[in-house]
Amino acid sequence: MQELESELEDARALDVAELADAIETIGFECTRCGACCKSESEPRSDEPATGERSDPGAEEDDPHTATVFPDEVREVQAAESDDRTEERDRRSGDAASRSRSQRSRDWRDVARPMPYGLDEDGAGETFEWALQTDSCGDCTFYEEDENGTGSCSVHGSRPLICQTYPFSVALGGTTQPMGEAVDSVGLEGQREAGETGDEEGMVRAHECEGLGRDISREDAESLASALKERAVRELEEAIDVRDNYEPANPEPGETVVHDSEGAKRPDGSTYGE
Repeated sequence: MQELESELEDARALDVAELADAIETIGFECTRCGACCKSESEPRSDEPATGERSDPGAEEDDPHTATVFPDEVREVQAAESDDRTEERDRRSGDAASRSRSQRSRDWRDVARPMPYGLDEDGAGETFEWALQTDSCGDCTFYEEDENGTGSCSVHGSRPLICQTYPFSVALGGTTQPMGEAVDSVGLEGQREAGETGDEEGMVRAHECEGLGRDISREDAESLASALKERAVRELEEAIDVRDNYEPANPEPGETVVHDSEGAKRPDGSTYGE
């Protein structure tokens, strides 16, 4: 049996109760800080490898990059604005904001080509989609109130990767990278866990100020269920991308995205039609 199919079997066999146990052990409560929805400031690529900067303030922003699958794009396209956003607009009397939030969304309003593999002009071939970002590199659906409290304007329709952050399940090399794990709990029902956060058979926690806080069993089980669904979906998508992939050989300046449904243009239409 091929590796991806074997990992998919492992994902489907994950025990939600055991995942919830691991989440309870680590602990988590969202503080609505917005860090997982914003761009990240990274040292400039031309800075010395020692980490010492000639200009301590020199940074470049790494845009928010969260994987979104084709059906999730369509779900967000069709989503109504979150109740909190609508209530805020009603209070402010911002009719223009209401109109913007309730209009139908184009594919590009929701998703952009995953940047990995594309040239500096965004051309070439890549795999999968990332949530669209604004001019600051933050998720386009992220909003902040006057107190700095963050919210998602499509919270009820947000992708699985957003629903499950800051957790991931390590089943193999196909699970979505989310940065280095800062904590992890092994799963007895999976492969023997090693000592690092990148070994197989464990729940990993990634950097987040909400880690270590008490979580109810009900919330842990809800998060665990979404985490299992995400692990399965990632592998199903990877298998479909592999099976549907055909080199597109785009013209110079063109961008082609290969997803589980085949090759697409940046606007979500089928490439070659």
